[in-house]
Amino acid sequence: MNRPLTVIIADDHAIVREGLKLLISAMTDVSILAEAANGEALLDIVRDTRADLLTLDLGMPGVAGIQFIAEIRTLAPRMRILVLTANVEPRTVRAALEAGANGYLTKDGDPEELDQAIAALKSGRTYLAKSIRFAVERPERPGKVPVTGEIVSPIPLTLRERQILLLSAQGLTAKLMAERLGISPLTARKHRENLMRKLSLHSTAEVTAYAVRLGLPVG
Repeated sequence: MNRPLTVIIADDHAIVREGLKLLISAMTDVSILAEAANGEALLDIVRDTRADLLTLDLGMPGVAGIQFIAEIRTLAPRMRILVLTANVEPRTVRAALEAGANGYLTKDGDPEELDQAIAALKSGRTYLAKSIRFAVERPERPGKVPVTGEIVSPIPLTLRERQILLLSAQGLTAKLMAERLGISPLTARKHRENLMRKLSLHSTAEVTAYAVRLGLPVG
């Protein structure tokens, strides 16, 4: 992206918005486009602008829970959505990803994670706060699952499909998948498209949410 990444900050607490503005303003090639203190104002901003990324507080007035993410996604299909909330319930994290969020941060996290999350979303990857990964990714299955490892899916997957699912969830681009698997980027993209069609998934966020449900590590 040659131009600065444009960001909308949505939080009903002025002190939180000011803190976010300070952190984001210090980042390279990132600029703040607008801010909102409630759901109604946010919807107006999303309709009238073309921001690249939204930091969203799920507890704002006028935000009707997780379904609000889907509403935002309908208005701005290409905008990246980074949830920033005090809610650390694993089921809420999963629901947010399934609704269309691209990342999830908690308000008690390290400020440096905001930079990491925005960088991840900017490059097309998904980001989960370090403090909640252990819960969402199921700690009873520690470590990275090998790319050839067994994945128990409700819908039977081929070996290549299992590999593509794992690498997609870890945030790898088609080019990096191709390098890892020893295939061409075009072939990697085709495998990913076939996998998403087979699982009725329509975005990287949905692939990640599916992987989370299977207990796979996400990146």
